[in-house]
Amino acid sequence: MIITRAPFRVSFCGGGSDLPDFYEKYGGCVLSTTIRKYMYLTAHSYFEKDQIVLKYSKTEKVTDFSQIEHRIFKQCLTDFQLKGVEISSMADIPAGTGLGSSSTFTVALLHLLHTYTGEYVSKYKLAKDACSVEIEKLGEPIGKQDQFAAAFGGLKFYEFLQDGFVNVEPIIMAPDSYRKLENNLLMFYLGGTHSASAILKEQSANVKAADKAQVQRQMCDIAKQLKEELQNNNVDAMGQLLHENWMLKKTLASGISNPSIDAVYDRALAAGAVGGKLLGSGGAGFMLFYVPWDKQKSVRQALHDLREMDFEIDNSGASIVMTDRDFV
Repeated sequence: MIITRAPFRVSFCGGGSDLPDFYEKYGGCVLSTTIRKYMYLTAHSYFEKDQIVLKYSKTEKVTDFSQIEHRIFKQCLTDFQLKGVEISSMADIPAGTGLGSSSTFTVALLHLLHTYTGEYVSKYKLAKDACSVEIEKLGEPIGKQDQFAAAFGGLKFYEFLQDGFVNVEPIIMAPDSYRKLENNLLMFYLGGTHSASAILKEQSANVKAADKAQVQRQMCDIAKQLKEELQNNNVDAMGQLLHENWMLKKTLASGISNPSIDAVYDRALAAGAVGGKLLGSGGAGFMLFYVPWDKQKSVRQALHDLREMDFEIDNSGASIVMTDRDFV
């Protein structure tokens, strides 16, 4: 048996600039971190060597790749031409909640399949191949940040070059600054799920317009500013920059926010949060806030009707949890 995992990500600033329609023209950048919440996949040899068993929210048992319903499973298993295997997935967080679950799943699955077939794969190749599966082969109108975050892990600055290459730069801070960042970030679950593809498709089309492209470029500038502030251990700059980024992001597509989300955001700021944002493409899921220690009690009281999720920064990225070579 093999078990792999990949972490979910929290994107701070610059999201949307990783869409091809933007970075191929202007270049893009995103600052994000992964958290210690994971997507797990397991693989085990199956007795019937001409069959495939897949277990996720449903169970599939097929004899031909064309019969697989799950699009990512179907594409990856077809690419690897792998049968006689049973694969299961499980996650710490529901899909569609703004933490990059689809790409995290793809990265963990590719890592699993490479390991099962006895192949070493680098983190960069994992991320690049996951982008190929989702964007090029399956035609999803999404960006690259989630795949690279899931593969590399940690607090990082990603730069998306016009030629498609992605630079990955770790954010180096003093240990006390990491702890302060973790302690001052609060995450609340709004409920519901969303289709990232639908919102990102609209956003991708909108950034072709000059005014929307300018907004996205401003968001990239904020990401660069946040990188510098964090590297200088000015963690408190996170709050205001999150706020500026969120105010800009809301203008990029109609489904990013709504009156209910805006009301939650306003309640948090009135109670002492400095800034925040909805995670993911928008519409539902988790909201993140930067809240000084002395204001956290009042913010929690203001948002008492929402479920808070504790989290810590992950530094491992995609990893092999267990492997038993007897599976060969």
